[in-house]
Amino acid sequence: MNTTPMRLDHVAYRCKDARQTTEFYTKLLDMKLVAALTDDIVGSTKEVCPHIHIFFAMQDGSCVAFFETPEEKPMGRDPNTPAWVQHLALEVPDGATQLAIKAKLEAAGVSVIGPKSGHLCVSIYFFDPNGHRLEIAHRKVTPNAATERDAYRILERWSETKKPVRDLELEHPV
Repeated sequence: MNTTPMRLDHVAYRCKDARQTTEFYTKLLDMKLVAALTDDIVGSTKEVCPHIHIFFAMQDGSCVAFFETPEEKPMGRDPNTPAWVQHLALEVPDGATQLAIKAKLEAAGVSVIGPKSGHLCVSIYFFDPNGHRLEIAHRKVTPNAATERDAYRILERWSETKKPVRDLELEHPV
């Protein structure tokens, strides 16, 4: 039996305002609001916490979801983690689609970085109204057996030195 997950079902974050979050994801990223659930009790923990849970679908059916929890303290982020580290990367098929999204975001007053050409993809970066960093990427490299072997070799070297790995001969140079 293959126990590798098939695909992302959903990833969930907290939001400040469900309506504002819905406007951003439906109007600027063309994602569909496909579900909204409300309750006073958290199903998994049985904690009392009034909330709304909203889901936005991507083309493959996987979702980005948010919880608004108005009775909790205001959202924050980990002060020990740089703002660029935690982000959600969403893939688009090509650069033209990426540039169209960038234009739509900028027209709405959203500050966008890029496109930046990285090792595996070309990306733009921006923050949603909740302060979550997003990346819109189109791939330059499709992961395969060679990139997997390279990844383990790079990880091994990084684990030994905790320094960028620059001197390995890679099967699939990036």
